[in-house]
Amino acid sequence: MTVVVTGASGHVGGNLVRALLAAGRKVRCVVREDARAIEGLDVERVRADVFDPVSLRAAFDGAEVVYHLAAKVSIEGDPDGLVHRTNVEGPRNVAAACLDARVKRLVHFSSIHAFVQRPFDERLDEDRPLVEDPREMAYDRSKAAGQREVLAAIRRGLDAVIIHPTAILGPFDFKPSPVGQVLLDLYHRRLPSLVAGGFDWVDVRDVVAGAMAAEQRGRTGRNYLLSGEWKSVVELAAIAGEVTGVRPPRFVAPFWLARLGAPFMTAFARVTGRRPLYTSDSLHALESNRRICCDRAVAELGYTHRPLRETVADAYAWFREAGMLAPPKDA
Repeated sequence: MTVVVTGASGHVGGNLVRALLAAGRKVRCVVREDARAIEGLDVERVRADVFDPVSLRAAFDGAEVVYHLAAKVSIEGDPDGLVHRTNVEGPRNVAAACLDARVKRLVHFSSIHAFVQRPFDERLDEDRPLVEDPREMAYDRSKAAGQREVLAAIRRGLDAVIIHPTAILGPFDFKPSPVGQVLLDLYHRRLPSLVAGGFDWVDVRDVVAGAMAAEQRGRTGRNYLLSGEWKSVVELAAIAGEVTGVRPPRFVAPFWLARLGAPFMTAFARVTGRRPLYTSDSLHALESNRRICCDRAVAELGYTHRPLRETVADAYAWFREAGMLAPPKDA
C-alpha cells in the first residue's frame, strides 16, 4: 500500500516518513528543494506543488493514503500572500486531487492555532469554533480556512481526518523548526532575554504516532487535538538548561515591553536575514490557553505523550549528533 506524504522534508514529515518505513509501509515523498530530512531513506520521491493540481494528481496516483503536511508557518504575518495560498489553496488542491485519484483516506495536518483560543480559562477541545476574526494572526486564519476546504471535500465524499498538534519539538529537526531554533539559541547563548507567556509543547514523535493512529482508527470528518504539556517560556528554558548545563537568560521581558520592541526586532531581522527573536504574532501566540484537552485522541486513538524533559533531552541529543551544537562558550 503506497502512502504519500506532502511536506516530507519538514520536521514532522521527516519523523513521519521514518515511522511509516519502520511500520513496513511503502512511502512516496512529495518534495521540492530541501530534502535533507529524507536523505538516505528507502522512499520514492516525486516533485509536485500544492499550487499545481495536475502535479498533485500525478503524485497521488495509485496511493491509498495521503498525509498532507505541506504548510507555510509564519510569525511575521502574510506580506506576500504566500501563507494564505499555501495553507488554504494547498488543502483545497490536495483534497480535490485525493478525490480524483480515489485515495482511500487523507490525514490533514491542521493546527491548534485554527481554533479560537479565548477564553483562556475554559477548556479548549475540538468543539471550539474555528478562527474567523480578521484581527487574528494571518497564520491562524489560514489554518482555519484550510481546514474548511478539507471539510467541504468531506461533504463531497472524501474520507479524511484532521489533526491539530500544538507546538512541536524533538529530533530530526534539520532546518531547524522555529521551536528547534529556540533550543539552539538557548544553548549558544544567543538570546539576550526571555519573554513572558508560554505554550503547550508536544513531541514530534507523539504527533506522528497520533497521526498514524488517526489514519487507522480516526472517524471520517473528526478533528483530533494532539497536545503535550503547557509550560512557560521560562520553564522551557529552565528544562533546556538542566539538560545542557547552559544557564538560560535571567531577564524575562514582560509582554508590554516585548510588544514595544517587536517592530524593531522584525526590522532588524529583515536587514540581517535572520529570524526575529520574537514578533507581534509570536507574542500573541504565547498568550495561550493552558487547558488544551486531548481526551478525544486518548479515547479514540489511544494517544499518549511523553514528558517534556525527555523530548528536550532527545532534541539536544539529536542536534549534537547532527553537529549543530558548538561547544558552549561557558555554562
